[in-house]
Amino acid sequence: MHIELAENYGFCFGVKRAIKIAEENKDSATYGPLIHNSKEIARLDKDFNVALEEDFKAFKTGDKAIVRTHGIVKDELENLHKSGVKVVDATCPFVTKPQEIAQEMSEKGYSVVIFGDEKHPEIKGVKSYATHGAEVVTSVEDLKDLKLHERIALIAQTTRKVEDYMEIANYLIPRYKEVCVFNTICNATFENQEAVRKLSKKADIMLVIGGKNSSNTKQLFSIAKENCSDSYHIEDENELDFSWFENKQYCGVTAGASTPDWIIQNVIKTVKETDV
Repeated sequence: MHIELAENYGFCFGVKRAIKIAEENKDSATYGPLIHNSKEIARLDKDFNVALEEDFKAFKTGDKAIVRTHGIVKDELENLHKSGVKVVDATCPFVTKPQEIAQEMSEKGYSVVIFGDEKHPEIKGVKSYATHGAEVVTSVEDLKDLKLHERIALIAQTTRKVEDYMEIANYLIPRYKEVCVFNTICNATFENQEAVRKLSKKADIMLVIGGKNSSNTKQLFSIAKENCSDSYHIEDENELDFSWFENKQYCGVTAGASTPDWIIQNVIKTVKETDV
């Protein structure tokens, strides 16, 4: 069976940067999972003594707290600084930008609309920077009952599909006096999504590797599934079901931005070893 990796996949700039920061700050803790990959988080704990702390109040004066790639809520960041905690900011710069936009446009009197998952840590953080509040939507339906100002600032979660974002923008533009659409979807998301779209049109089975709670991996899987019905979202080689590969000739592989290369290679190696 032919196995092909997507042209763009795996660790993005922001994740590589965050991993490097964590490795350079041994004997510390991240506030929340640094990235959405439990196995890489376990590796950082084992090899660098970088622990995981879910409660920002657990950090005391003199402790070192690494801020996750997705960013954190503005008030929590301020409280960490006020508590005398040494804050090491690993927030991805592509996430910092929508935080800045949300604050600036809210202070200018715009209604801030964020396209994304309200439960995702990135969106919780971005929303907290909107001085006068923000509305979070996942579809055009969510917009229909909102009371918004005549001036709108539209922001997207960095890992969303551009086609879905444009649906939101196209709904708002003819209905409001001014709509400022900010392209906050990061370059790696564009590239990885285009690569999986291209590969999934050729493959008869697709493996999308990444954390089950990873937003960008879910988007990759959604695109793969649109073009290749036999697409599977797995976290590692232990989730492979070899009945999937019966009568298949072309296996495409991609991975989310938080998936380390060693996991990707383990999956490919396992598929090759069981190919009969």
